[in-house]
Amino acid sequence: MSTPNLADMRKSYTLAQLDELHSKSNPLEQFQLWLDEALAAHVPEPTAMTLATVDQRMKPSTRIVLLKGLDARGLVWYTNYQSRKGMELAGNPFAALQFHWVELERVVRIEGMVEKISEQESDAYFKTRPLDSRIGAWASQQSEVLQVRDELESAFAKVQLQYGDNPPKPPHWGGYRLVPSEWEFWQGRPSRLHDRLRYQPSTPSPHAPWIKDRLAP
Repeated sequence: MSTPNLADMRKSYTLAQLDELHSKSNPLEQFQLWLDEALAAHVPEPTAMTLATVDQRMKPSTRIVLLKGLDARGLVWYTNYQSRKGMELAGNPFAALQFHWVELERVVRIEGMVEKISEQESDAYFKTRPLDSRIGAWASQQSEVLQVRDELESAFAKVQLQYGDNPPKPPHWGGYRLVPSEWEFWQGRPSRLHDRLRYQPSTPSPHAPWIKDRLAP
């Protein structure tokens, strides 16, 4: 089977448009509108977002995490604080998130500073997770090298035996919140003349109004 010519692969984007007049003045409201539309359209994994971090050598890395909280304070996800992303955020607390809703021909990018959420918030969410996920949070030393998969499954069995049906939240596990300092909304358009709207705060104040700019595609 021959490999397709990647240079010839392309798609024309025709589903919708995004303009200054009909978009929300607040980026959180615009994001909530698009997220609701992604949910209504049954887009696969609508809360999946790419998280980009940078280590102390300025070497970037990305991975997929799931959005688990959203309000005026920012966007929340949960992970192992001792993972690669956790270590990178400890050394450089700035990050970027990206949502790609392929079926709607939309992308949202968010940049900002990342902070840990409270232990109380993390503990409350941990209790809502399926039992196997709670056990897995203890069993997996995320980003560490495994010689064979049996190591992971053996660790899972030991935690399961130790804690039964009520494992507590591990001290190395919890939530992060990205506090947005910039949002960008991208809507695919024909002829690669895509719509891009960027939101930035008008002043450093946390309650400052947002300035909306159109960017060239």
